Amino acid sequence: MKQDRFHGRVGGAQRQCEAPGCCEPGEFRAPGPRRASFDGPGDYRWFCLDHVRAFNSGYDWFEGMSAEEIARAQNPVHGWERETRAFSATAGIDAAPRWADFKDPLEAISGRARKRRPAERKDGRPVSPAERAAFEVLDLPLDADRRALRRRYSELVHALHPDRNGGDRSSEKRLQAVIEAWQLLRKAPAFA
Repeated sequence: MKQDRFHGRVGGAQRQCEAPGCCEPGEFRAPGPRRASFDGPGDYRWFCLDHVRAFNSGYDWFEGMSAEEIARAQNPVHGWERETRAFSATAGIDAAPRWADFKDPLEAISGRARKRRPAERKDGRPVSPAERAAFEVLDLPLDADRRALRRRYSELVHALHPDRNGGDRSSEKRLQAVIEAWQLLRKAPAFA
């Protein structure tokens, strides 16, 4: 591998330096007007060695940030304050198995896996975890038929809607959950 005297040089590309009036090849990358973000790496400008040095001497990464944003960006654990599932204390698992209930530790692990498997209705159709939660929102058994689903949805909408309950808006979140559960279940394979 050939070592280059200047770290960061990208040779071989036929770019021209983006500094006005410069005819040198643009071999050094500099941050562009759009910064790196969730949407991608951002834009780059390409300069010759002299112009990238001039750009770097006047570049301020913190430009446009408030004092709080600057302090947060300078924090050594910046970006790590959000706990991801893999690194959370429970690793996304509801609770540790009760080891005393099992003779073999692998039974405890497989028992948890069985619990997470989709449930089945009596007719053999699987029920996903999201559908199971929707059944719970509507307070219906997993084996409810389409008629029971429609009846329960109507009952809940009549009871929770502000136009039907005297203008009481305290149950709007519950009404929204009922509507979302209905939208999910009415298209579910269990009711196909």
